[in-house]
Amino acid sequence: MLIDHLVYAVPDLQAAVTDVAERFGVRAQSGGKHIGLGTHNALLALGPQTYLEIIAPDPEQPEPVAPRPFGIDGVSHGRLARWAVARDDIDEAVAAARSQGYDPGDVVDGLRAGPTGTALRWRMTTGGLAGGLAPFLISWGDTEHPARSAPRGLTLEAFHVEHPDPPSLAPLLSALGADVEIKPAVAAALVARLSGPNGSAVLR
Repeated sequence: MLIDHLVYAVPDLQAAVTDVAERFGVRAQSGGKHIGLGTHNALLALGPQTYLEIIAPDPEQPEPVAPRPFGIDGVSHGRLARWAVARDDIDEAVAAARSQGYDPGDVVDGLRAGPTGTALRWRMTTGGLAGGLAPFLISWGDTEHPARSAPRGLTLEAFHVEHPDPPSLAPLLSALGADVEIKPAVAAALVARLSGPNGSAVLR
């Protein structure tokens, strides 16, 4: 399993970029705008093929027709909202998950306008837009992976999921090929430990 990226949903992008920079010692770089979804983001590499996406409502875009993805409309403070698993064989992975009783959603095309106007394209499962602890699947195809151009200096040391009833979540993760520890906890959460120039800390 390769974690493609972690989605850190925040109410204000620039404030969050500053906060993460102060905590970890590396400043995220603007990724661009998700036109029509009403969001924009900033990125930090966590490894050669893994990155952190800080995403927030974009005040320069009109209110989208549908709710913003990842529950962003209801976010009052930063939290890890979703995570993505890289699968080049995304269509086959969806079929395999469905055969095991879990439907990750249809595969759709994604598009983001980069800060220089360059369009980045990918394919992802729609189940990732609805929220929850199971990852969504993503394939970048011929597009250069965002981790290659994002600022470096951070490392994803550890990642796990917390849930009040781990056995109920385990089959969903297994169907997606998501081999990650599920720890019992009072509330559901995604928990990552990152290390950088300012040391190691937990992001959740």
